[in-house]
Amino acid sequence: MTFLTKLSTWKGLIQRSLLSINQTIIISNFDIHTSKYSFLGEYEMEDPKSEADIVNVTFINKMGKRIPVKGKVGDNILYLAHRYGIEMEGACEASLACTTCHVYVHHDYRDKLPVPEEKEEDLLDLAPFLKENSRLGCQIILTKELDGIELELPQATRNFYVDGHTPTPH
Repeated sequence: MTFLTKLSTWKGLIQRSLLSINQTIIISNFDIHTSKYSFLGEYEMEDPKSEADIVNVTFINKMGKRIPVKGKVGDNILYLAHRYGIEMEGACEASLACTTCHVYVHHDYRDKLPVPEEKEEDLLDLAPFLKENSRLGCQIILTKELDGIELELPQATRNFYVDGHTPTPH
């Protein structure tokens, strides 16, 4: 085999590899939605590093019982609820495919949250018992500005993922 033949062979392999990479990129550009805040709850299981990181959150369950918990800056509300045994299903595990982490945000805190993205709004349109202050818990990330936030759970949620599927922490 001459040098040019070997070079031609390598060139063909490289072109096929690049084509394969290009096809992979094209395939990966399909409309797959995931929450940009999904860390699978690992961070939420850690205690705050300092008092300055603590964010007080009050969940109000379906029976009206107030459940105060201590979160920290950066916690995802869905996984924080799981940490403390709050009845928030989160069937899709923060992949933006359901509404089972639906919460009502106290009016004093609505404007302190980022505007919901279009995908969250689309899903909320499907949520039962939708209100003006409805949000998905998996899209709420705690900041110091949210200290004292109250989140009420709706009377029911609708599981689009799998009936009866309740994820367990990883």
